[in-house]
Amino acid sequence: MGEVISKIFLCLFLGVILLFFGFVASAITSLTSGVVFYSYVIMAVDIGIIVLVSLMILGFVKKKRIIQLMCIYFAICIISGAVYFANRSYKNSIATINEQQIDLIKYMPFEKDTKAEKLPETSELKITSDIPKLDGATALYPLYSAFAQAVYPEDNYNIGISSVQCNTTEKAYDNLMSGQVDVIFAAKPSQQQIEDAKAKGIEFRLTSIGREAFVFFVNSNNSVSDLSTKQIQDIYSGKITNWNEVGGKDEKIRAFQRPQNSGSQTMLQKLMEGKTLMSPPREDVVSAMDGIIKKTSDYKNYKNAIGYSFLFYATEMVKSKEINLIKVNGIYPSKETIKSREYPLSAEFYAITAGSKNPNVEPFIKWILSRQGQYLVEKTGYTPINDTK
Repeated sequence: MGEVISKIFLCLFLGVILLFFGFVASAITSLTSGVVFYSYVIMAVDIGIIVLVSLMILGFVKKKRIIQLMCIYFAICIISGAVYFANRSYKNSIATINEQQIDLIKYMPFEKDTKAEKLPETSELKITSDIPKLDGATALYPLYSAFAQAVYPEDNYNIGISSVQCNTTEKAYDNLMSGQVDVIFAAKPSQQQIEDAKAKGIEFRLTSIGREAFVFFVNSNNSVSDLSTKQIQDIYSGKITNWNEVGGKDEKIRAFQRPQNSGSQTMLQKLMEGKTLMSPPREDVVSAMDGIIKKTSDYKNYKNAIGYSFLFYATEMVKSKEINLIKVNGIYPSKETIKSREYPLSAEFYAITAGSKNPNVEPFIKWILSRQGQYLVEKTGYTPINDTK
């Protein structure tokens, strides 16, 4: 009896030691590689060794048999790992559409080979002091970079360039409310952003400076090319879940969404007013500080996926040949259908202020609405709201 107890204590002792080292190894691996799967493999191997060694010590399984079982177990772990990495490699090969993939440096003002549009004449407005600080949506950066390039002092490059930021819609609104910037360029604020501003005693002032299309897109192999606004609402409310319900293949619809308070997500919420917006596809993300957290997945161009953005961003900045834009109510999104207002999901975008004391903010916005400012709106790829001639 005493020998059995000793063996049990030996198994427990070895188990604790192996689990401790397994936990440390998996934690280090997870933090350095950022892949949770490695940790799972280490812990699985560790536990497997503990179980098999314990069985051998207790005499339930002979040594030769233990070696065979270990070989089988390790083979299973290796096959599982191979399947995981093959699947991971496949997913990584699928095009992802997110704001981080855009090289904004190409649109920086005053750069020699910048893609930001230039006026063919001298600007009627030149700001040399009290330069307004700008921020905004990623899709609008090429536009307000062009504004700055036309109006800000080229001879004082550092001042001009440091005044033009691009921190995405949500961060831009935060910067505006905190007074870090004077003007942002974005879509209308979300209800949450309006409430946050109200709580701080801030009121947004929105000046429409152009129009843009809110577009939906699918994988280029998807046969669906036209959806009604109701069908889109039903897809994003979860009523329509299969592409065969709208004339496509028998495939489950994977409807991606953008992060809360982003410009495109606010547009989707506006489209879905009065209807329940379903939860989006999500993914696990490892964070050294937060462990495993949840976030909205970026659009992955699976064959059964649907996503959305703004026309200029989708067609000019991303230029993915792997996606097709969807007609809405039979109307294809284009500059012409935006201008004629035929496309049903066209919307205005704005220069937005929140009580800045900078004396050049008003003249700057007035210039944006002028012939020269609207020329840059059109040349960049958006639809102007005023005459450009």
